[in-house]
Amino acid sequence: MDEIDIGYLIRLIAAGAIPVLFAITLHEVAHGWVAHKLGDSTAKMLGRLTVNPLRHIDPVGTVALPLGMLVFSMLTIGQPFAFGWAKPIPVNTRNLRQPRRDMAIVAIAGPLANFLMAVFWVLMLAVFAYAIPDENIGDGFITMARIGLVFNLVLLVLNLLPIPPLDGGRVLAGLVPRSVADLLDRIEPYGFPILIGLMLLGVLDRVMWPVIDVLYSLLIDIIV
Repeated sequence: MDEIDIGYLIRLIAAGAIPVLFAITLHEVAHGWVAHKLGDSTAKMLGRLTVNPLRHIDPVGTVALPLGMLVFSMLTIGQPFAFGWAKPIPVNTRNLRQPRRDMAIVAIAGPLANFLMAVFWVLMLAVFAYAIPDENIGDGFITMARIGLVFNLVLLVLNLLPIPPLDGGRVLAGLVPRSVADLLDRIEPYGFPILIGLMLLGVLDRVMWPVIDVLYSLLIDIIV
């Protein structure tokens, strides 16, 4: 294992704190906002329809896991990589007008929010690159924008995997026949162990990164 450049790691964490927190937070807020529009006000009653990250932070998913993955990836592959999650937004499907269809719409709202944030950060990348003449200051903001772009694309692609309880699994459950949806419901308790297994076997990287690379290149080519 290589040694970590502590100074570089601290600069990376400082630059990434804002985009990572809001990537995770707005993903969950999007779920709650759409659920509210479709008839379920649970998230609103619990005060979760706010962009205040403190209302959404999960000690493991928002703090410990991303930091741990960042350090581990730096030690093993020499490149920073991390993902995480916030406290899930509660949705009471009994309040939805058409539960299966509406739950699929609620689920897709999170990845859509990450896509919109990826577009925002690539726009900021262009702004920072051209509007900040001081190279030292500009580098920090450009790093922030790149982290925001990549992290949101990672969350977008990861959450669209058709594995319950990821958003892609919930979208799939809303589109397939009831018998298949019931099977997905039975798989859901094992979703995260399956995901971790795929990650340890390297399958997750081989599936996700080609898609992330294509989206990254498209956004950069179109906007920057």
